[in-house]
Amino acid sequence: MTHERETAGEAAALRPRARLIDVATAAGVSPKTVSRVINDETGVLPPTRERVLRAVRELGFVPDRSARELKRRDADTIGILIDAISDPFFAAFVSVVEELAVAEGLSVIFASTGYDAARERAQLERLTGHRLAGLIVAPVAVATSTLAGLRTRFPVVCIDRVRSGIDTVVVDDFGAAVEATAALIARGHRRVAFMGEDVPYPTVSDRLAGYRSALAAAGLPFDPTLVVTHERFGRGEAAEASRLLEREDAPTALLCATSLAAIGTVRAIRARGLRMPALISFGDFTLAEVLDPGITFVDHDPRLLATAAFRLLRERAERPDEGPARIVVPTRLVPRGSGEVAPAGAVPAESEPRNGFERGVESGRIPLQPSDAAPSSTALPSALVEPAAALVASMLTLVHAEPGGAAAVPAAAPIGAPS
Repeated sequence: MTHERETAGEAAALRPRARLIDVATAAGVSPKTVSRVINDETGVLPPTRERVLRAVRELGFVPDRSARELKRRDADTIGILIDAISDPFFAAFVSVVEELAVAEGLSVIFASTGYDAARERAQLERLTGHRLAGLIVAPVAVATSTLAGLRTRFPVVCIDRVRSGIDTVVVDDFGAAVEATAALIARGHRRVAFMGEDVPYPTVSDRLAGYRSALAAAGLPFDPTLVVTHERFGRGEAAEASRLLEREDAPTALLCATSLAAIGTVRAIRARGLRMPALISFGDFTLAEVLDPGITFVDHDPRLLATAAFRLLRERAERPDEGPARIVVPTRLVPRGSGEVAPAGAVPAESEPRNGFERGVESGRIPLQPSDAAPSSTALPSALVEPAAALVASMLTLVHAEPGGAAAVPAAAPIGAPS
């Protein structure tokens, strides 16, 4: 008998080590169920649990402690899904998030959508295949339900665009466009063109709405022929800008809805040898300050946006049951020369801002606040002779209804304030 037991013991020792899949097969359950039983998790019926434990005993299954520890180890990677790394705004955004992540011992992986819904789905699947500590996404077409499902696995923060029920960090595109357009009008411009882009999200359309509201508030008619929309500017020049500026009734000022739109427009102007009109870019870009004149821009600082998004992501990791929060990062208008060009024969405003307008940052600045009654389109013509800052103050009383009925958060709201 002793000899038989020793032989059986030797046979058991020589038998290949049982794997989790072997236990699952013997018990007639899935590997996931076996894992739940071994880790003493809930959600397994008592008879099933007993069947799995019996298979574990009979097969002599021993869990791999190193694998279990690896699985339990905290995820240490932040995933970022953006439009395109070639966009100066998003390039700066990713750089700041990476700096903040590295400082906390985290790594960063990013992917781009190329503004395409199918590519967005593929890239999102690739990113979420990693063990993420959180995901920051600039959504193109991804459904709210998809992001809500991911939110059960790790924190998710949307940037630049809103998804209901998901933590979001945005800028006030509408209010910033009102401010920029108002500044051009205050310089005496009556024909202001809008250089936009055809994109599948409301960022540019909100800026167009702000532009139109500023015109209406100043008593200026909206001319649809002054709105130029490109599919994407990319690296080429904006040929439509050249044709627009070569018209007999050419606009004297341009509001470029994105930094890429501004780059393409400036290239077109230079290539055709055209006179530089007044121009304001929504967003800064490399070497914009060394052009003659330097490019005035709406500073929706990607550093502020990135810092707010990262902090919200980490805060949600600590308190996953709170939220969702909606953070509106303040903007400011930075004058460099191009936005201050007056039309020929125009009388300059009585006083000019020295450091640009800044909304909702410091005490005494101009916050975007909703009013009970929006001004009529004929209420402000006399304001055109007032100082620029006063005109902006008047126009910033306009109300902007957010998509889906969500309440707009004033730019003066502190970073981190919930919606």
